[in-house]
Amino acid sequence: MPEKIKDLIIAVKGAGEMATGTACRLFQSNFKNIFMMETQSPMAVRRQVSFSEAVYDGKIIVEGVQAKKALKTDEFQTIWESDSIPVIIDPDWKSIKEIKPHVVIDAIIAKKNLGTNLLEASLVIGLGPGFEAGKDVHMAIETNRGHNLGRVILKGCPQKDTGIPGNTGGYTYERVLRAPCAGIFHSVLDIGTIVKKEQIVGYVDKTPVKVMIDGIIRGQIRNNTMVADKLKIGDIEPRGNKEYCRTISEKARAIGGSVLETILRKYNN
Repeated sequence: MPEKIKDLIIAVKGAGEMATGTACRLFQSNFKNIFMMETQSPMAVRRQVSFSEAVYDGKIIVEGVQAKKALKTDEFQTIWESDSIPVIIDPDWKSIKEIKPHVVIDAIIAKKNLGTNLLEASLVIGLGPGFEAGKDVHMAIETNRGHNLGRVILKGCPQKDTGIPGNTGGYTYERVLRAPCAGIFHSVLDIGTIVKKEQIVGYVDKTPVKVMIDGIIRGQIRNNTMVADKLKIGDIEPRGNKEYCRTISEKARAIGGSVLETILRKYNN
């Protein structure tokens, strides 16, 4: 335990939308020693609010918080000193053994546990289904939209994945774009574009991808990405506000606040 709580070292598995919302919430609460671990080819849908984009572009800023790509753990300190969050390609989480963080947050949102365990840090937190508080994580966070969103779970599991996207503007599955087949996704429209029902936003090989509702393209995977059949490749925002494309969602913000609560519950005494 460091002398000051703000000096805690926090490791985040994943750097997608929910992980980024969490990291931003912690960073803006003056926890600056955060590092994030990603795969070689992350496939975030909400790319404008996902620190995983630093893997491709070297850096990205989300709501004033900057993340930078790190090639090795030796670079973490320099990136921290530049008031940024390092993102390293580390799908096996080797950085945890090297850095020995005080907190580990599994924010991959894989809907199952890919190997996170209680021995990784003095506080291990799991986001969403697949974790059991008291067994493989110390605390879990409910990620399902609804009455219990963001609830801190000290014993037991978050709700199971329903397979139904959360209701936004009265729409659930209709707002999600999925690959109509396996192949390479080619985008013809950018994030932030206003679209109408049945409009083509891109193609998987030669098969068109059409929107099911009017709205704005809030998120979309990178162009020329190989995708599996039915994979989520985009997200339509039905409320018509372009600002939502580049700001953290209410869900990610709530989850980030809950993670902050778990850290304070453990260390603020």
